[in-house]
Amino acid sequence: MTETMQAAVYRGSRKVQVEEVPVPQLLRGELLVKVAVCGVCGTDLKKIEYGLVDPPRIFGHETAGTIERVGEGVVQWKPGDRVAINHHVPCLRPDCFYCSRQVFAQCPVYKRTGITSGFEPAGGGYAKYVRVMDWCAESGTVLIPDENSFEEASFVEPLNTCLKGIKQARLRAGDTVFIVGQGPIGLLFTMLASSLGARVIVADLVPFRREEALRRGAAIALDPADPDYSDALATATKSFSSGRGADLSIVAVPATKVISKAVSVLRPGGQTLLFAQTRLNDPVEVDAGAICMLEKSILGSYSSDVTIQQEAADLIFSRKIDVRGLITHRYPLERIEEAIKTASHPDERSLKVVVTP
Repeated sequence: MTETMQAAVYRGSRKVQVEEVPVPQLLRGELLVKVAVCGVCGTDLKKIEYGLVDPPRIFGHETAGTIERVGEGVVQWKPGDRVAINHHVPCLRPDCFYCSRQVFAQCPVYKRTGITSGFEPAGGGYAKYVRVMDWCAESGTVLIPDENSFEEASFVEPLNTCLKGIKQARLRAGDTVFIVGQGPIGLLFTMLASSLGARVIVADLVPFRREEALRRGAAIALDPADPDYSDALATATKSFSSGRGADLSIVAVPATKVISKAVSVLRPGGQTLLFAQTRLNDPVEVDAGAICMLEKSILGSYSSDVTIQQEAADLIFSRKIDVRGLITHRYPLERIEEAIKTASHPDERSLKVVVTP
């Protein structure tokens, strides 16, 4: 191996450039993984767009690849193993306030990103190699079956985050679910909800995405730009629920202006799950009376849950949640700026964007 590698380094708001950086060195219990594919995630796009974290960093956390080397003491893994890796793993200690309450994303250990390609750890998947720290090597790494591709495996982490939200909302078979947005994450929610026996209504501005939603389990796909959208949505949610309204609405787009609509279509006691609101100081107006008198609730779900990681992996690898076809754009590392631009400003037929270092 060479001592250096190429990586896409974040240097500040809207500035990511390919540079030569040292190949990470391993400590005891760690893994060096050669990256095969890394998905471009909306949370990283926000950090890059708004400069939400200090540079320099190497982003990318929807990562799959092959173990190149193992650190001293590693017995669970060996060079040549094909793996999907998760950059956030909580301590799971019984004396941890947040882990004991299963609020894993707020655990201090969880907040310490456990995968890096250099600089402040930030996932590192936009690089030739990543270093997987010991706690993520032990509990955040999943073996990829021979029959599955690296591209499929790169969806294990994002599907985990969606599955966590579905479980948090306690979705039941027969529920009516309204999902705002049918990008890659919205489509994962649609497939999950449909697979669990829910009746799914979706909304998206892009015809191609509405078509994909219908193909992947949605019963009705609406265009928010249609003048009759509000009436059509009210009719659809009530027709599936004996006139009550949606049991659950999921906001899978970052725009806060759609939240009030997502709340308004709920039945009394229904829930709205916020999934894409990952920037602090992002206020929204809602009908407080509906929250109090009609007992509607708003939930937040952020990032993954290591306790359901194998379940998410099994859904992907068994193809019960078939992610093949979701990737529409593949870019080599040297074209990282194009990858970011495509993911930030999708065209009429784009879904998932990945980088292939």
